[in-house]
Amino acid sequence: MPIPLRSDAELTALAGGGSELAFREIYRAYAKPVYWLAHGIVGNASDAEDVLQETFLVAWRKLPGFALAGDSLLPWLATICRFQAANRLRTIQRERRRLASDAHAELVPAPIDVAAQVADTQLVELILAEVQGLGELDREIFRLCAAEGYGYQAAADTLGVSHGVVRNRLSRIRTRLRATAREGS
Repeated sequence: MPIPLRSDAELTALAGGGSELAFREIYRAYAKPVYWLAHGIVGNASDAEDVLQETFLVAWRKLPGFALAGDSLLPWLATICRFQAANRLRTIQRERRRLASDAHAELVPAPIDVAAQVADTQLVELILAEVQGLGELDREIFRLCAAEGYGYQAAADTLGVSHGVVRNRLSRIRTRLRATAREGS
């Protein structure tokens, strides 16, 4: 019998009320996509991990009183992530400028390609919108397989569907998202 999945709205309400278990479910569901968004902005694993943790710390603090506007927390978490990543980049730049002023000029950062960051952010938003447009089962298959790293059979068992359903639907989802990515670039 498959484990009943809670909606993001239910998890948000529970976590906002202080449920650490609900917050852990939110973290498990969205840590990977938030990490990769952070990595795309800050450019390295260490800083991306810090941004990931900062993003979920801010989310934990803001959940009480937060009302979910759509079906997914990912757009809200992505927004927090972008702000935290921008803060991290500013901190890195300040530190490098300080070091440069201490006769370490070779540590001055390369200029940040703002246009590329804007394009990356727009692409992420296009893909998030496309994922939001998927049916409930397809969104869950995408979340489990793409975001949480489940194998086809594990996702099938969790959702109570066959291995072939997960494999075929995920293939169609990926094709759709690739087309969206090509159109957005």
